[in-house]
Amino acid sequence: MKKLLVSACLLGCECRYDGKSQPNEAVLRLRDTYDLIPVCPEQMGGMPTPRVPSERVGDRVLTKDGTDVTDRFLRGAETALHLAKTLGTTAAVLKARSPSCGCGEIYDGSFTGRLIQEDGVTASLLLRNGIFVTTEETLDALPKFEKEY
Repeated sequence: MKKLLVSACLLGCECRYDGKSQPNEAVLRLRDTYDLIPVCPEQMGGMPTPRVPSERVGDRVLTKDGTDVTDRFLRGAETALHLAKTLGTTAAVLKARSPSCGCGEIYDGSFTGRLIQEDGVTASLLLRNGIFVTTEETLDALPKFEKEY
């Protein structure tokens, strides 16, 4: 069975910034087709749970109280990429709009809920390294990827 990196919060792991999870039934059903590999790049980078919310501001990631946590986000992204390469994974389903996992749009760094067309730190690194990335909101892209794969 093919392997698929999946944001752990989408699988029910309580690893989000608020200490909660966001299990997604459509993502959970992917276990019938893929070996799901849970990842939380923020935790893998050394961030605690719960934690102060973070947003990407250009090339930096800042918490709502202004702390620069870019290095932790980069470390988590690199760990997720290493895991993908080690396990031969070529695709990921990541949490939409997350500063690490968002793909296509993320919050703009103002902590006001405004969105911009950008990728999170992990999604960006995976994409640059040839890993297909989608979110729980764009799962319909997965079958198209499978046909091309």
